[in-house]
Amino acid sequence: MQPRVIADPQQISLILHRLCFELIENHSPFHNSVIIGVQPRGIQMATRIASILSELRPHEPVPFGKLDITFYRDDFRLKNSMPTASETDMPFSVEGKRVILIDDVLFTGRTIRSALDALLDFGRPEEVELLVLIDRRLHRDVPIQARYVGKVVDSITEEKVKVEWKESDGEDRVWVVRDEKNKTTAP
Repeated sequence: MQPRVIADPQQISLILHRLCFELIENHSPFHNSVIIGVQPRGIQMATRIASILSELRPHEPVPFGKLDITFYRDDFRLKNSMPTASETDMPFSVEGKRVILIDDVLFTGRTIRSALDALLDFGRPEEVELLVLIDRRLHRDVPIQARYVGKVVDSITEEKVKVEWKESDGEDRVWVVRDEKNKTTAP
């Protein structure tokens, strides 16, 4: 299987702006809403969403935070080495807030389940909504669904969706590539 691009920089820009307009429609004036990016890759997307929102609504600041889920993952103890924790930075309370949880790809739902567990350690939000760039809807292990979806991708288990961001990878792009960890061989 050859890697294939499913979203180029222009498409990603359009998707992010559309998602921001959906957030404006449902949350403006943002006085009780917060954006939280899930470490590591959701942070880059959440940063971009927060930036676009501040351009579109400069007089409606949206609090922005980062959530590390390393020690909340259900596969934490299965790793051969000690995982490195990232930074959690939430300079606000989530108590009674409308939380917009952001990640780049929704696949099995396990990352988001971990994020919900971690989030509840910081208080009880009024509600939690999920925003993702890519929804791989055919592979859920837990019943989690995004309210805001950039693009739906139906892919097989042996494929992986890889999101690249300009800030870390040089260009915005979404790929579908062969997942060597889930590679199956014919008998």
